[in-house]
Amino acid sequence: MADTVVTDHRGVPDAARKRRVRRVIGLKSAATGWGFVAPATIIILGLSIFPAIWAFILSFQSWDGFSQATWVGGANYAQLITDSDFWTAVWNTFGYTVLFVPASVLLGLFLAVALNRRIRLMGFYRTAIFVPFVASAASTGILSTYLFSPQFGLVNNVLRVLHLPQQGWLDDPHQAMLVIAIMSLWGSAAFTTVIYLAALQDVPSELVEAARIDGANSWQAFWRVIWPQLTPVTVFVTIWQMIEAVQLFDLVYTTTRGGPLDATTTIVYFLYQKAFSALQFGYGSAAAYVLFIVTLAITIGVVIYSRRRGMEAF
Repeated sequence: MADTVVTDHRGVPDAARKRRVRRVIGLKSAATGWGFVAPATIIILGLSIFPAIWAFILSFQSWDGFSQATWVGGANYAQLITDSDFWTAVWNTFGYTVLFVPASVLLGLFLAVALNRRIRLMGFYRTAIFVPFVASAASTGILSTYLFSPQFGLVNNVLRVLHLPQQGWLDDPHQAMLVIAIMSLWGSAAFTTVIYLAALQDVPSELVEAARIDGANSWQAFWRVIWPQLTPVTVFVTIWQMIEAVQLFDLVYTTTRGGPLDATTTIVYFLYQKAFSALQFGYGSAAAYVLFIVTLAITIGVVIYSRRRGMEAF
């Protein structure tokens, strides 16, 4: 017996009509969704993609913002290679990254473990830890200047009371970057703390209980059971903090302006000086793209290394 095909009054199969109706409903839903997100998408693309393309073209030109731009090819990039000021900024940025990234990751992990407990006023403590993260760079810079001023700073006043030698801090070329790294930790460690705290709360409690039943103490349970569960989060946090370190600008701008003796001039502050102070927009754009390539290389390198070690975070 042949199968019976159900049709509507126009002779169209019922299954085909249902598929067409679902397709129309899906298209309407997609159009409605894009109608809501399209304005924001256009704004985001306009403020990111277009400036990036324009800066890339500008990096091959010489332009002061007023006169006609002149095409110079790769001369801006070649000049960067021989620019001692640029390499000073690279070295300063590298030193800051070495100081900042391991300290921020370890401090965030320590604070997250300390806050992952059931004690009174824990909500207050977690909020207090996160407050510095939302503080503006201007307020952090003002606080840094007040705390580490060689003449009137609170830190030197404490050293004076303790009869210890006072330090130059932000006025000392050997100490200024250390001070900036410390003040960066004050705000950025809150981010790593929140990420680690969320990861700690996702660790199955059964694993920890099984380790303790097997005779592991708290330290062994953390390093043998909890820490392996946090490895992907550690990779993500490390990449994020490295990108933040390479892009350091706001705290330098609000405190030392690259001094003393260019000891705190970072790559971003260097390109800011070239583009907006010296009006060498092409040269500054070339420095910006070198920074982009370095950041991309760091990210790809860490991701490849983590995947080869079985520590995927992306």
